[in-house]
Amino acid sequence: MAQSVWGYDSDNGPDRWHENYPMAKGDKQSPIEINSKDVRHDTSLAPWHASYDPGAAKTILNNGRTCRVVFDDTFDRSVLRGGPLVGAYRLRQLHLHWGSSDDHGSEHIIDGVKYAAELHMVHWNPKHGNFAGALKQPDGVAVVGIFLKVGKTPKPEMKRILEEIDNIKTKGKEAPFQHFDPSILFPKSRDYWTYHGSFTTPPCEECITWILLREPIEVSSDQMAKLRSLSKNGENEPVNPLVDNWRPPQPVKGRIVRASFK
Repeated sequence: MAQSVWGYDSDNGPDRWHENYPMAKGDKQSPIEINSKDVRHDTSLAPWHASYDPGAAKTILNNGRTCRVVFDDTFDRSVLRGGPLVGAYRLRQLHLHWGSSDDHGSEHIIDGVKYAAELHMVHWNPKHGNFAGALKQPDGVAVVGIFLKVGKTPKPEMKRILEEIDNIKTKGKEAPFQHFDPSILFPKSRDYWTYHGSFTTPPCEECITWILLREPIEVSSDQMAKLRSLSKNGENEPVNPLVDNWRPPQPVKGRIVRASFK
């Protein structure tokens, strides 16, 4: 498996990532399956809060593996704090993982339930100097994970991202994405699970404090279909639908998952 070609197919997918990225076989890998019976309610967990500057949104892109929105993180303009975190973490990007049909696609699994998609908001700890430095530290990165569930009454939050999909249909395409407040994507409830884990894509660095929101947000089946209309190939190649870009659950290996709620 060549270094640059990891993906989600049988020849370069999650089962083979460790061949080039040995950390993928580490002891603190993500995602995991969360079972309510094993979760520890921690009364000391504070509420989290995000203060995002809509002007920080820059571009949206299709990199052949996901749809990503990129934010300006050169200073503390969009930050996440509280919850299990110490200090403020800067928002850098958000991206999604989804399935080939509505009954699967999320990376984390809750009591056996798979959602249609999972949105990751990636933040880093500026005390480590830059993003690359943060990747090397156990408290370097904080990811807010939001589940997307297919329902009858989709909330309009995802609309802005999905409207842009036609402009980034193929791998390598990027479009301006200005004035967007990602906090509209948060569900009403602030309840969360938290544990220490990793990126779910190579090199799978174990630097992440996960904040997984208990309440999913709703999208329509049509909206999910729009996401699946992205291509993992470039514009002069045959369309190859970008679907099932999720990593299966990894061994928990004694880690404790804490909940902010009972």
